[in-house]
Amino acid sequence: MMIPVVRSLLETDLYKFSMWQALLHSHPGAHAEYEFLCRNTPVFPLAELADEVNAQLDHLCAMSFADDELDYLRSLRYMKPDFVDFLAVFRFQRKFIQVEVVGETLAIRAVGPQVHVMGFEIFVLYIVNELYFRRFDQPGALAEGRERLLDKIASLKAFGLQPGLRHPFEFSDFGLRRRFSAEWHDEVVLRLAAEVPQYFKGTSNVYLAKRLGTVPIGTMAHEYMQSFQAFGVRLRDFQKAALEDWVQEYRGDLGVALTDVVGMDAFLDDFDLYFAKLFDGLRHDSGDPLLWGEKALAHYAALRIDANTKRLVFSDGLDLPTAFSLYRHFAGRIMTGFGIGTNLTNDVGLTPLNIVMKLVRCNGQSVAKLSDSPGKTMCKDETFLAYLRQVFHHPA
Repeated sequence: MMIPVVRSLLETDLYKFSMWQALLHSHPGAHAEYEFLCRNTPVFPLAELADEVNAQLDHLCAMSFADDELDYLRSLRYMKPDFVDFLAVFRFQRKFIQVEVVGETLAIRAVGPQVHVMGFEIFVLYIVNELYFRRFDQPGALAEGRERLLDKIASLKAFGLQPGLRHPFEFSDFGLRRRFSAEWHDEVVLRLAAEVPQYFKGTSNVYLAKRLGTVPIGTMAHEYMQSFQAFGVRLRDFQKAALEDWVQEYRGDLGVALTDVVGMDAFLDDFDLYFAKLFDGLRHDSGDPLLWGEKALAHYAALRIDANTKRLVFSDGLDLPTAFSLYRHFAGRIMTGFGIGTNLTNDVGLTPLNIVMKLVRCNGQSVAKLSDSPGKTMCKDETFLAYLRQVFHHPA
C-alpha cells in the first residue's frame, strides 16, 4: 500500500507561491521546461524509485487546495484575490511531467505552460527524498537526529547576546525540499519554535506555517530571474526587468532580492539606487559569503544608504556554527537572517541527497544561472552559456 508523501498542496516553499503569482500576472503564456538532477552519488540508484515516484505523482495530480488553505493564502496581504481564485480551480496535470529510467539515473522532466509546471519542483524533490530515506533504518536515524537537534538547541540557548552587535540573531527553516521525512520536519520545527522562539522566526513550508501559526518565509528563487532571459527584453537587461516586475507586483512586500543568477558583481551593476531603496535586502545562495556580504555593504555605502536599514539573508548550505560566524562578522553593520535547510531537517547521520529540479528552457530557449559557486550551473547549451558569460563579463 502506498503511503502518500504529499500531505497538502500548501506544503511547498512560500517563494513558489510568490513567484507563481508574479508570473501569472506578468507572463501567463510562458512555456517552461524543468529537469531533475542528483549532484552526488546515492547509496543505491535512484532509478529504483521510478515506480514509486510515478505513483506519488499520480496522487499529487489528484489533489486540490482545501477551502481553509485558500483562506489562509488570502490572509497573506501580498496574495492577490485573483491568484487565490486561480488556485481554487488548479490541479497539477499528469501529462506535463514524465519519469524515466536512464541506466541507473532517475530522469524527471516537467514541460508545459509555466504556471502549470513550475509548482512541481518542491513536491518532486521531497517525494524523491522521502522515498529514498524510507529504505534506511528509520528508528536509528531519528534517534541520531534527536541527539543532534538537542545539541543545536543547546548551542542556541548558549549563544546569548553578543556584545557590540547592533542587530539580533534570527534564523528560519528552509529544509522542506531535502527533509528526511514529514514527521521529522514537523518535530524539528515544533521543537525550535517552542524552545528558541527568540531566534527561530519561521519556515519556508507554508503548510507548517499555517499549522503552527508561525511566519512563512521566502521571496524569490533563481527560476523567476532566469525566466526573464527568455521574456523578450534585451539579455543585458533581464535582471532589471525581473526586479521591476517584482516591485510592481508586491509594492514593498517580499523585498529580499536574490543576487547570484549571473554573479554578484553583475547583479550589483543592475541594483542601482532605485532598486536598493525599494528592496529590503539581498539573499546569498552561492560563493564566498564573507566576500559577498562585504560587496553588498560597499555597494550600500557607495549609494549612501544606511546599511542598518537593510538585511543580508544567507541560505547556502548553512549550519548553525557557520551562521553564528557570519552573524558575528556582519551584525554590527547590517541586519542579518539565516535560512538553514538540510542541516535542520536531514541531519540524522545519513548522507543527504544533493538533488535539484531546475528551469532549463523557457519559451523555447535556454536559460541559465552563472553561479558564484563552481558546479551549480545547470545548462546544456554551451553556446548560450558562452553568450551569457560574455554579456555579463562572467569568468568561465
